[in-house]
Amino acid sequence: MRRALLLVLALLLAAPWLRGSTLAVGANETVQPALTRFLSRPDEPLKEYRAVRHMEAENSRFNLRASLDAMTSLSPDGTFSYTILKEEGSDYIRSKVLRAVLENEERLFATTDPSRAALTAVNYELERAEPAEPGVVRLLARPRRREVSLVDGFVFVTRDDADLVRVEGRLAKNPSFWTTRVDVVRRYERVGGIRVPVRLDTTAQIRLAGASTMSVVYDYEMVNGVGLK
Repeated sequence: MRRALLLVLALLLAAPWLRGSTLAVGANETVQPALTRFLSRPDEPLKEYRAVRHMEAENSRFNLRASLDAMTSLSPDGTFSYTILKEEGSDYIRSKVLRAVLENEERLFATTDPSRAALTAVNYELERAEPAEPGVVRLLARPRRREVSLVDGFVFVTRDDADLVRVEGRLAKNPSFWTTRVDVVRRYERVGGIRVPVRLDTTAQIRLAGASTMSVVYDYEMVNGVGLK
């Protein structure tokens, strides 16, 4: 149960910024221009970075919570690594959740193709653009496969230039019998001109344990070889 959920969380952290630059719009001819611009936008990929992550996790039913700060980095050859800077709170949450998520992410970069979780036309059918908050358009995102690494929900992009703002939804498939659902919100910003994830929030409903939450905030020091601090 726990390992399946940790693998999902690691996938959500490992591949949220990936998106191909040669995407097709598809057969739906009624979609609004924002969707067309988003799908055809040639973003520069995130090839390497160094960032401090602040991670927090909590289970209110058992009154357990913890936080962890880690220096994380992705090298140009695709190697992910991390160094723990600070830890506080429940030993169980720190070792079995926060540290374990980083360990699984390191393993996934070494053994798994992160593009299977990326926001691409291969993985998602994007359609039905509609207004959201001021200056932002919401696109319906339907996963093309029922996989735990994909999110069934919405993609939010800016109205003028179709830049990615956030992704909201529920995992397309539960990671195990014990996890009844996992809700996800991923937020993005431009850092050094590159679109990167800046925050991830998840809420997992687990049988017997109730709701368990985790948040991750990114503070970038280098993106694609350019120092920011």
